[in-house]
Amino acid sequence: MQTGSGAVRAPVRVVAGRWFAAVGAVLAALAVGLAAYASHGADGEAQSRLQSAALFLFGHGVALAALGPLSAGRVWRIVALAGLLFGTLLFSGSLVMGALAGWPTALAPMGGTLMMAGWLVWAMTAVRQ
Repeated sequence: MQTGSGAVRAPVRVVAGRWFAAVGAVLAALAVGLAAYASHGADGEAQSRLQSAALFLFGHGVALAALGPLSAGRVWRIVALAGLLFGTLLFSGSLVMGALAGWPTALAPMGGTLMMAGWLVWAMTAVRQ
């Protein structure tokens, strides 16, 4: 796509794939720090919740980083990755806030459901390709 200045811009769907890859890498990096904190700065139930949050952050961060570039130009793949991203943020965020601030973890099931939906939509796109 060409702008008024003659510069060529990537279509939004291509940029979305790169954005998911970058955000996924950041989530994976945050997961490493969270796992370190869970191992050395928390104990009991807080440690367990933080380790679970780190596991899901890392796994889905790596998935987003790897699958993001494959989503370019494919709307349903972008929808799938959005489900993975927002599901991971809700699930892991709920566990982290529960462990660190004593907040209820009521958003974790919604996050888990979004992650499952995201994976199922990705599977659908793989079969229909």
